[in-house]
Amino acid sequence: MNEEYDVIVLGTGLKECILSGLLSVDGHKVLHMDRNDYYGGASSSLSLNQLWKRFRGDDKPPESLGSSKEYNVDMIPKFMMANGALVRVLIHTNVTKYLNFKAVDGSFVYNKSKIHKVPATDVEALKSPLMGLFEKRRARKLFIYVQDYEDNDPKSHEGLDLTKVTARDLIQKYGLEDNTVDFIGHAVALHRDDSYLDEPGLDFVKRMKLYAESLARFEGGSPYIYPLYGLGELPQAFARLSAVYGGTYMLNKPECKVEFDENGKAIGVTSEGETAKCKKVVCDPSYMPDKVQKVGRVARAICIMSHPIPNTGDSHSAQVILPQKQLGRKSDMYLFCCSYTHNVAPQGKYIAFVSAEAETDQPEVELKPGIDLLGSVDETFFDIYDVYKPTNKEDDDNCFISTSYDASTHFESTVQDVLAMYHKITRKEVDLTVDLSSASAGAAE
Repeated sequence: MNEEYDVIVLGTGLKECILSGLLSVDGHKVLHMDRNDYYGGASSSLSLNQLWKRFRGDDKPPESLGSSKEYNVDMIPKFMMANGALVRVLIHTNVTKYLNFKAVDGSFVYNKSKIHKVPATDVEALKSPLMGLFEKRRARKLFIYVQDYEDNDPKSHEGLDLTKVTARDLIQKYGLEDNTVDFIGHAVALHRDDSYLDEPGLDFVKRMKLYAESLARFEGGSPYIYPLYGLGELPQAFARLSAVYGGTYMLNKPECKVEFDENGKAIGVTSEGETAKCKKVVCDPSYMPDKVQKVGRVARAICIMSHPIPNTGDSHSAQVILPQKQLGRKSDMYLFCCSYTHNVAPQGKYIAFVSAEAETDQPEVELKPGIDLLGSVDETFFDIYDVYKPTNKEDDDNCFISTSYDASTHFESTVQDVLAMYHKITRKEVDLTVDLSSASAGAAE
């Protein structure tokens, strides 16, 4: 361990593993350490026995739930947009050869106390029970505008400069009702609150395009894909990748103390009496508690069920987004469901998550609107965790700290944090112009 590295990465959470892989492929000499004896950090994947131990204090779950080792319960479950930035990063680094994906069955939104399929194209808008006849026609016009919009074709902009025109003004041009705006903004464009309405409309349009293009990719019921055996496969796939490029992984390294020089710049990491020198340190918030601040909390319920979420057309895997306005909240609530068809539970069992930014101290009460949509549940585990954001200046201390995971059940915000960190560390952008077809392995079954 007494060597010099370009970068030392602390923690094997998803963000740290993706960065470690990107940096290794980019030619950096990387040492990756974790205080735990397992991969994944906060985003680890647990067997049933581990889940029981963590939330119930012993590792003896009832036999009726089936074999412990057939459970792969992701602690931070998030679906991937089929054409999204994370899939592009996986292809860019060639990690896809270690993973098998399967399309997710359904994408839904909660509107006026009911679950509806999310319409994402002009054709689907005309069929959707979410809107009345005249509203369908108005929504269809917006969807066509978005589908035809191309950055480099001014004719497709219809006289609107979307770097200046806000999303609110763009939507008003089509005269859409609040309810329609709600499901398009939150379940298609995947904004987590309504602040996007007063920002330039370009991001909103690009997000809508990404949803529609991802949906078309596998011609399934949703734009999402998910790895077989769950997200726990990702950190291990990146560990393999890093090793191929000469990176070193060390698990079960206690303390992992970052060493600084007299100017306050990170120069190495000490564990068990040995110090590895480095130019930069990358880590999750738990490794540098004095350089982060708490910015919120996430409340979640983890449920084991013996049936799909009702009213989702028997989807074995699905996301349901509950927009903030529908619940009188400040931010959205999310339902995530996966099952034995993605090899995350035994035959006939389903894992459902209900998550939201905590606005109270009572997750049981706060998450009730989501839990009520699940129907009968075999077991429920409640959890609440703090969300931290870095407060340091990277140029001053050479420390690059990730933000904790948010409540959303898709990867778009997580991967933006990774790409921003990569740019700060290397002063380069990740090339995301890749051949998307190389991530289709097993996805369109």
